[in-house]
Amino acid sequence: ALMRLVIALCSVDYAGRLDAHLPAAVRLVMVKADGCVAIHSDGGAYKPLNWMNAPNTLADHGDHWVVVNPKGEQLTIHLHEVLHDTIHDLGDDPGLQKDGVEAHLQELLAASPHAIEDGLTLVRREYPTAIGPIDLLCRDADGQVVAIEVKRRGDIDGVEQLARYIERLHLDSSLGSVRGVFVAQVVKPQARVLAEARGFRVVVVDYDDLRGIAPGDLRLF
Repeated sequence: ALMRLVIALCSVDYAGRLDAHLPAAVRLVMVKADGCVAIHSDGGAYKPLNWMNAPNTLADHGDHWVVVNPKGEQLTIHLHEVLHDTIHDLGDDPGLQKDGVEAHLQELLAASPHAIEDGLTLVRREYPTAIGPIDLLCRDADGQVVAIEVKRRGDIDGVEQLARYIERLHLDSSLGSVRGVFVAQVVKPQARVLAEARGFRVVVVDYDDLRGIAPGDLRLF
């Protein structure tokens, strides 16, 4: 899992659904092992100023990089002065470990997906993707694939996580259209607004009620 980190005085041009330009400034350019390219400034929390998700192709022309994805969107990074350029092998990442209550909540819902929505059937728990496992992958009564993110406290980061997972699933044409459901014991108002804006259902569940309806032979999937 090789990651390249470049700190450079750079300017950036994006051409695709719209055109955007970042004037010259010192920024961090990150190229992840899966090919994702992200450009960060010293601010804005975790969100990059611009990025190109994998799959894409990166052409390194020395003083500028050109990143193109299958949709024809193009990110051109002009490197005016490179201050730092290094490659790190981060090794395998075990992923985010859920706390005991959250992990048990996921286990209970895997055993009783109808508690989320009538007609849901479990396909797999911890469904693997290139960016981490989806808590629950189900199919609804109509056969549509449903990706479900389970949180104890639902906040904006969890909604963004679900959006990234669904974006990955849509790269697999065999799954068809995938919809998202955000499940939590408590959902913050901002997270609900963002989830509904993204087209996700929001479901609030009661941990004690779930323990009451769960079958006696809970097992891992």
